[in-house]
Formats: sequence, structure tokens, C-alpha cells
Amino acid sequence: MSGAGEGEAEDISTVDNYQRLQIAPNPDGTITRLAKFPESPPTSDPKLPTPVLSKDIPINESKNTWVRIYLPRHALDHSSSSKLPLVVFYHGGGFILFSAASTIFHDYCVGFATDVPVIIASVEYRLAPEHRLPAAYEDATEALHWIKTTPDDWLRDHADLSNTFLMGISAGGNIAYHAALHADVHRLHPLKIHGLILQQPFFSGTQRSGSELRLANNPAFPLSCSDLMWDLSLPIGASRDHEYCNPTVGDGCKKLDRMAVGWRVLVTGWDGDPLIDRQIEVAKMLEENGVHVVCHFTEGGYHGTDIIDASKAKALFVVVKNFIFSQPAS
Repeated sequence: MSGAGEGEAEDISTVDNYQRLQIAPNPDGTITRLAKFPESPPTSDPKLPTPVLSKDIPINESKNTWVRIYLPRHALDHSSSSKLPLVVFYHGGGFILFSAASTIFHDYCVGFATDVPVIIASVEYRLAPEHRLPAAYEDATEALHWIKTTPDDWLRDHADLSNTFLMGISAGGNIAYHAALHADVHRLHPLKIHGLILQQPFFSGTQRSGSELRLANNPAFPLSCSDLMWDLSLPIGASRDHEYCNPTVGDGCKKLDRMAVGWRVLVTGWDGDPLIDRQIEVAKMLEENGVHVVCHFTEGGYHGTDIIDASKAKALFVVVKNFIFSQPAS
């Protein structure tokens, strides 16, 4: 997600990608984030007129990782005895931008928790290039172990940990995918993963796909910006055919056994996203390896459109609701 708007493709090859992403490189390999994206505080007071309560809890203070929990207000109704599914959410931003507190993702989680409804644990993970991959994956799986042991009353009393889904948008979709592959599911009990929700997941490769070539100068997410994000995020010296970036090469398929046993994966995308062919390719790879995949590829949108456009977000919430609640907990 670059945060740009929709529009016809144009020649933007002369635009400096650091400038477009509003970052500046530093001699030590870090970046200065020039843009100050709006952030929203949590709202934990049930007396306030909000449909969803939220609060922040530290996970690992040495890494400055934490989680923002979203609880639909109606879950506090003591007449309701049933617990809600838990969605562990990873925000987007090309691994280098944004936060779990960013207003764009906070508002999205509030709408998601309201409309579906679910309890959400939105994870604050370390960003690249200061912390290159697999740091974000490590933070993502550490959050799962924190959730299974936390005494937090919102999760303990209202979340059905045995009906958990991992979800992410863009780079967050990539993180959800790799967190699922790296997590030791046998050590997560009572947390049980039932599936993944990969919303426009961020994948690439060294050989250009058809949509990457067709939409290389797409103003919402130009290919050159995608390449820069990967350059700043992958281990130093790694190409875009590294397994973190391109799961269809190498030994990536050998790790899919756990997904083929009872998990379902929802993959969503838009025809105006340069990444759509990659997303379709990954969905096909999962299906070929025995994973139950539900695809929702739609016309008329671009990368990040269902974060920016509230009407498209609501339409997606319906799709996700059907996906979550058609999967029975066991």
C-alpha cells in the first residue's frame, strides 16, 4: 500500500520512489519516515459512544511490539454466552510503513469488528529496513504465543481461541501467510488456527507477471515502489525469488502440509492491482497442494482500494463474514 489514489496508468518513471513513499535513506541503512501518518488512540471506556472498544497491551517491550485488541461492545452484554471468533490482524505498508495505531487501519478494524462481528488482535510488528525479514514473521508468531497465555479478560472471556483466523492486508497478508507456515501449531493450544484471510497479499518475483507488466506505472502502486519495498525488507543480498517474497519457488510448497489439514484460505484481490497475477498464482499453488482455497478477485479496484473506499470495505466484510462463519469450529 502506497496510499495513493485510483486513476489511469501514467508514466511515472521519472518520480523518485523514495520521494513517492515519503522516506529518505540514511547512510547506516535505516530510513527516515518523512510522512507523519495520522494515528488513533484506543478507546477502552465502555461509557464512550463507540460500537467497538479497543486497548493496547505490550507483547515484548524489548522489541516495542504490542497488540491492539478490538472488542465489539455487544460482547459485554452478560446475556450473551457465546464467544466470538478471533482474528489476528497484521497491517499493511510494504513492511516499512504504518503501525497498528495508524488511523487507516484502526478505522478498518473498528468497521471489521462491527460488521462481521469478531474480536481482533491487531499486531504491532517491527518494520524494515531497521529490522529486515524475518523479524516481522517472528513478531507475528510471538504474538500468537502471547495470545494463548495472556490473562487479558477481553480475550479470556469473549474470544473463542479455538476458532482463530490469521488475516493481513498487503504486506500484512504476506506476514499472515508466513506466520502460519512458521508457527508451531501444536504448541499454540488452546489457540487453534482455522484459516487465513489474505487481503491483496504482497508477493513478487524476479520474472515479471502479466499484471506487473500491464500495470507497471499504476499510480496507486507502481511496480518500482513495490521493488523498493522488497529491496528494503528482504535479507541483504536476497533477490525477489527468496521464499519470503515468492512462495512458488524453492521449497515453499513443502511447508504447506499443515494448511491442507482442515485449514481454509481466503485470497482477495482487484484487477487494477499489479500484484493480482501473483495472488492468483499463490492461490493456485495452495489448491494444487490440497489446501481449501476460496478466491475473491474483483473488477474495478486497485491496491488498497478496500482500505480507502468504505463501500468496498463493507462489501469485503460480507465476504469475510461468510468465510469465517461457514467454517465450523471443532
